[in-house]
Formats: sequence, structure tokens, C-alpha cells
Amino acid sequence: MADQIKKREELEMKDTWATEDLFASDAAWEEALIELQQDKEKLVAFAGHLGESGRTLLDYLTLMEDSNERAGLLANYAMRKSDEDTRNAVYQAMTGRLMSIIVDLGAATSFETPEIMSIDDATLDRFYTNCPGLDRYRRYLTDMRRRKEHVLSPAEEKLLASAGEMGQAPDNIYGMFANADLTFADALDSEGKSHPVTQGTFIACQESADRVLRQNSYESLYKGFASFKNTAAGLLNAQNKQLKFFAEARKYPSAFEASLDSNNVPTSVYLKLIEAIHANLDKMHRYVRLRKKLLGVDELHFYDVYASLVGDTDKKYSYEEAKKIVYESVAPLGEAYQKILEEGFENRWIDVYQNEGKRSGAYSAGAKVHPYVLLNYNNNLDSMFTLAHEMGHALHSYLSNKTQNPVDSQYVIFVAEVASTLNEALLMEYMLGKTTDKKERACLINHFLEQFKGTIFRQTMFAEFELFMGRKVSEGQTLTAEMLSEEYRRLNQLYFGEDMVVDDHIAVEWARIPHFYYDYYVFQYATGYSAAIALSRQILKEGEPAVRRYMEFLSGGCSKSPVELLKGAGVDMTQPEPVAQALALFDHLLDEMEALLEE
Repeated sequence: MADQIKKREELEMKDTWATEDLFASDAAWEEALIELQQDKEKLVAFAGHLGESGRTLLDYLTLMEDSNERAGLLANYAMRKSDEDTRNAVYQAMTGRLMSIIVDLGAATSFETPEIMSIDDATLDRFYTNCPGLDRYRRYLTDMRRRKEHVLSPAEEKLLASAGEMGQAPDNIYGMFANADLTFADALDSEGKSHPVTQGTFIACQESADRVLRQNSYESLYKGFASFKNTAAGLLNAQNKQLKFFAEARKYPSAFEASLDSNNVPTSVYLKLIEAIHANLDKMHRYVRLRKKLLGVDELHFYDVYASLVGDTDKKYSYEEAKKIVYESVAPLGEAYQKILEEGFENRWIDVYQNEGKRSGAYSAGAKVHPYVLLNYNNNLDSMFTLAHEMGHALHSYLSNKTQNPVDSQYVIFVAEVASTLNEALLMEYMLGKTTDKKERACLINHFLEQFKGTIFRQTMFAEFELFMGRKVSEGQTLTAEMLSEEYRRLNQLYFGEDMVVDDHIAVEWARIPHFYYDYYVFQYATGYSAAIALSRQILKEGEPAVRRYMEFLSGGCSKSPVELLKGAGVDMTQPEPVAQALALFDHLLDEMEALLEE
């Protein structure tokens, strides 16, 4: 691929995703949107009747499931087309119209939950007996009724549904503030050259071998956020207040309990993760000491966190090479898994290269027809690992969609990072097994160590900070910039240890973390990563029995609770062992890194 960024129309079709598999044209999408809008009248006609008979309930749920599935196709098309060129107002408008209709449908069908909750157990059992087709929705109904005590009257449910968009205001405002309005001073490097600092360029500056550039870009970014720290604190306070409001409206003790209950994850899993990490902070502190030693600095600062420990490597991996390596690396998962992966490679599931206006980053989006994966492939090691990661998500979606009914196919966030991280772990094992070059081996281990640091330790620190915010708001306190900075400083000192300089800049990092608007979301990165490492060890050690369990997990969707799905695969996230196993591997990698670089 040429260094110059191409226009969308200049890309080869084989390197773009097949949105025509969703809808042949924008006109076809518009026709389907009208049909979705017409569902409102049909669905509302069931209001007040869901408890009359099993047949009536089945007819409603069938229409609801079909409507949701068609809404998913519409959303995938509009969002994927919008991400191809974010400057295209046509697809922005299409997405906006669709979201308005979906919100309207949600408000119109707010009667569903309270009516289903009002059906007594004996009556529902009779419905199942008299209407066997209703059994298709048994898991859906059971999971809904699990939260019976938190469901309100139809009028109250409609009011809360209508308030949903207002509840999103802190997140939406933060996004505009941090991504569109906030600007930062340029940073000078050691030669006096100026570099623009944005949210998009910051990590690249931090990865530079030029320490002057790292320090100046670090200070530029955090000075920018610090100048608006009171605004940022006000937004986080509003976010936590609205979470508290909705949780209390549904009779939960706190937003923490409400959030985890929505995914049927015990709060003990969250708390035990923090306990397990606290018990293993010596390993993180050892990593910090190693980083300080290998960088050869008298003081280790947070602007040294992203600098490579092994220097630059000029090894490149073309996209074609990356596909071949990733394909071979997942061989332990069996031929059936590899066949689906190859189908995705060859049938345009993936939008490969950057083009003008394309959304940055990478993701996988599940769809009924097949998954869609966005990349901005850059011919390097990180890009190859990103390919493995996103295709892990993609095959998880593919197998769940193919195996489960639509109502049971959407796996929850708690298990979402398992498949992606497991693919990365297998890729790492494959590449370490193929190289005898010490520098390449050190580069690979460095990459793995950075994932552990960034995913298990850092995300758990975020989770602990989020727990702190929720507790303060539950106590009736207001989150201020001073309060948030003091706690964030304390956590950084705890997690990074005495060999890291914790300064005033990092104390305000909380202002730049968008995940704090995701509602107790980040802990799932750490639990998912730990589960994936444990499962990858089982697969490499046990072979076929572990693969069979894992494939059943990938095909499970949300047919069981996430904790039960993972237990079936072979890991129990209610216990500390998976986290301990992952951190034991982290410790082993530190041993090898030290040995390699001392030779």
C-alpha cells in the first residue's frame, strides 16, 4: 500500500467490506427503514394482551425478534457506510434517522417488560405447555423475569425509556468536548521540530524514541485537559448522577449493582478481580523496575510508559503475509475454525486499509449475513495482532449467530474480549515458536508484556477508580476535580510503585478516559483477558477436549449467563485462579525478557 492516503474510490474492491451483502443499495435500505417504522403499530397492538395466552405472547415475541433483527441489518449498513468516510453527511443522516426510530420503538414497546413480569409462574408454565413454540423464548423470558423486582409500572417504564436520550447527554457532551473542541499545543522534539498533538497523534508521540518529544507531547496533552478539569469533573459527576438516578428508579442499591446485574454478572467477580490484582502488584512493580533499567533513565516518568524496551524493529508484515500467519497460528483451534477464518478473509468481511475520512482504529461488528471488520492496516506487528484480535471477535459473532436463535445470539460484553485475546495469545505462541532471532523474540515478548500491563493492570486500576466515583456519588457527594485527581494519583502510586514518578499531569488523566462513561465496563477487559490466557493454556496443553469446550463457548451467544458460559469452557471467573494464571505467565515473560536483554 502506498504511503499516501487514498480516496475511497481508489481502493481495490477485494480490500473493502461487502456492504452489499446487507442491502444492495441505499434505496433498498430506505425501503427496509419504512418497513421497520411500520412495526410500531403492529407491536403496540399487543399492549395489554401479553398475559392473555401463550399464542399471543409467542406472536408478539416473534415479531419483536424479527423487528430487532431487521433493525440490526439497517444499523450495520448505515454505520459501516458512515465509517467508510465519516465526512459523508448522507450516512450520518441515515444513522440518525434510524436511531430515532429505534428509540421510538423502544418507548412504544415499553409495556413489554412490566406485562411479562405480571404473568405469574403457574400461568407461564401453562403457556409453555399449551404453546410449545414459546419454548424458543424460554431463556429470554427467564432472564427478563430474573429482574422482576426492578421492573416498574408500564407508565413508569415508558417515562424511563423516554428519558434514555437525556441519560446519554454526559457521554455525548464529553465526546464533543474531548474529540472536537479541545485542542493542544504543538510539541517540540529534541531537534526543535514541531509536532501536532491530538488525541489521535498522542500515542505515536509517546512511542517515539525521542524522549524530549515524549515529554513535551505528554505535558501538552495533560495541560490541555487540566485547563478544563472542572468541566471534565462536572461531566463525570453528571454521568454518575444519572447512573444513580436510573439505578435507584429501578430499586437497586447502587449503579454498580444495576450495571452488573444487567449482564447477570455477580458483583463479587468485579471485587475479586481488584483483590487478585492487589495481591499481584509486585509483578507490576517488577515490570516498572525493568522498564526503568532497560530505558537507562534516572527517573521513570509516565511519558516513558509507551517507549519500546527493545528499540525499533524494521520488520514489516504485508496484509497477505499477516493473513497467512494468523491462519496458521490458530491451527490449535482445528480445521473447522480455520475454514471459517479463511471464508472471512476471502469473502470481504474486512475493510483493510485507511482511506481519506475513514474511521480510525479497528473493530468487529456482528451481523446476520456475516461479521464486518474495520482495520486501518499498516504493515507492522501491531496491525497483524489487530487482525488476529478482530477476527477472534468476528468468529465469535459468526458462530453465535449461526448456532443460536437471534434472541439468544448476542453475547454480552463480559465475554466479548475472550475470543479476540485468545487469538492474540495463540499468535504470540506461534511466532515465538518460529523465531530464534533474539531481537525479534524480545520485540514479541515486549508486545505481550505491554498487553498485560495495559489490559489487566491498567483496566483494573480504571475499574477501581470507577468504583470510587460510584461510591462517592452514592454517599451524596459531588465529584470535584480535586477529589478525582487526588484519588487518581493515589491509584497510580499504588499500581506503578515507587520506581515511577507520579506527577500532577497523570493525576488528571481521568479527564481523558472515555471508558468512564461506559457504566462499569472496563473491568471486563481484565477478566476477559485473564480468561483468554487461561483458555489458551488449556487448548495448547489438552488439545481436542479443550477445543471442543471452547467452540461450544463461541457458539453460545447469550444462551447461558456469561459466568456459566466461561465455566463450560473451562474457567471459573468467580475464583481468583484465572487472574493468577495469567499473571504467572506475565512473571515468566519478565524472566525471559530480562534474560534476553542481559545476554
